[in-house]
Amino acid sequence: MNDGVCAVIVTHNRKELLRECLKAVLSQTRPPDHVLVVDNASTDGTEEMLREEFREVEVLRLPENQGGAGGFHEGMKRAYEAGYGWIWVMDDDTIPTEKALEELLKAALCMKQRKAGFGAIGSKVVWTDGRLHPMNNSWPRLTVKGFSCELKPVGWLSFVSALIHRDILSQKGFPKKEFFVWNDDVEFFLRLGNVFVASKSVVIHKTKSIYTPADSKDGRYYYQVRNRLWILRTKSLPLFWKTLLLLHSLLEAIVYLSKRGKEGWKDILKGIKDGIRPLS
Repeated sequence: MNDGVCAVIVTHNRKELLRECLKAVLSQTRPPDHVLVVDNASTDGTEEMLREEFREVEVLRLPENQGGAGGFHEGMKRAYEAGYGWIWVMDDDTIPTEKALEELLKAALCMKQRKAGFGAIGSKVVWTDGRLHPMNNSWPRLTVKGFSCELKPVGWLSFVSALIHRDILSQKGFPKKEFFVWNDDVEFFLRLGNVFVASKSVVIHKTKSIYTPADSKDGRYYYQVRNRLWILRTKSLPLFWKTLLLLHSLLEAIVYLSKRGKEGWKDILKGIKDGIRPLS
């Protein structure tokens, strides 16, 4: 086992964004000790691009697309088994600013020096115009403790950029593959608990537009409904978070239906049907 950092990047058919992401990761003021790309069975030439342009990067190619949840599960498991002390996870459309990792590690060291336990530390996630990205910024977490280290306590983090120590994985496990996409990070970081955002660590989430799940038009809202129900049915989840998530889910569904009309009910009802079934 070592205390090095392994960056885990999950990708699927976004070759150009992945190239930009990798260049930013490899150009960090404090570069990761190892970079692992989990390729969710891309068919757009990603495999060839990685082989030709990024020979220093390890590639774990999955036989089929397992979604973000499956990709992060397999990638974090590979990094853990390789003995890395820190795992820095991100999506392929994450473009970290040059000090993103350095600031995450500084914050982690600060917390360790203060003997303050934590589950994980995430980056501040902005869109291309500098606005906070609504998909990746959690609600503040109320706490009676005062925290320095320039950290903000939050309910959960996003897989767009988060630093996790192997010790917490040995205690809490890996992301649940069954979630496929959306809310896999919410479930995972709620399970870890005691997570923070380091305001000086900034990454750009380079999506085509700034959006929330309520803006989706491709049937993916089904995953939002199903996965939220799976989270709400978690016995260990505190009542406080269950209440907030339930209220948020109801309000978001109203917004989604206002945009999609009757067509939106299909995704919601299908999500409810599968969400009330036991998580396999």
